[in-house]
Amino acid sequence: MERLPLERKVLSENDRIAAELRTRFQEHGILCLNLISSPGSGKTSLLECTLESLPRHDRVAVLTGDIQTDNDAARLKRFHFPVKQITTGGTCHLDARMIERHLADWKLEDLDLLFIENVGNLVCPASYDLGEAAKVVVLSVTEGEDKPLKYPSIFFKSDLLILNKVDLLPYVPFDINAAAENARRVHPGMEIVKVSCLTGNGLHDWMMWLEQRRRACKPAPATLRS
Repeated sequence: MERLPLERKVLSENDRIAAELRTRFQEHGILCLNLISSPGSGKTSLLECTLESLPRHDRVAVLTGDIQTDNDAARLKRFHFPVKQITTGGTCHLDARMIERHLADWKLEDLDLLFIENVGNLVCPASYDLGEAAKVVVLSVTEGEDKPLKYPSIFFKSDLLILNKVDLLPYVPFDINAAAENARRVHPGMEIVKVSCLTGNGLHDWMMWLEQRRRACKPAPATLRS
């Protein structure tokens, strides 16, 4: 009988912390992106390609979440950007308190871009605001094109859909046009990028989207008084 009030209390506290994080990110001109997908959709591979494409002097960091192991962090650290693993120990999503805690010894003034790789799950992460500027949902062609209709909340809340592993389209029964149509039934006007981390197809479009968002997060220069 107490489950619903407790859930509301937990989400209310999470939203409070997320709002504080968002304010801090905005004050420092940081673009924070929350990457969400089913397990195995290719979030870590996408981040590998992204970090490899960025100049070494870029002010970028990654928080990556998993129920167990630090395998993803180990894969990403080889690009020499700051990376931390968040091991949830069974929790199927990241929450704002975890983000706040793992950012504690990073200087936000040294960052322009923060990636949060959420736990592989299309359900629970949709309910938890992490203070991000945008959610990005990744759907691979090895999944069903009806995923947006089965899990509408995360597709509705995400600014961008990345249709990943498109190099496999000749070998899997996946209707990519139906997937895009289903996503836009849930979220009309949703931006969609088609990517292959193996061949590099579509990565330019993803990097362009990222750059546009980074520019939008920069504080406007102060006008000089005459």
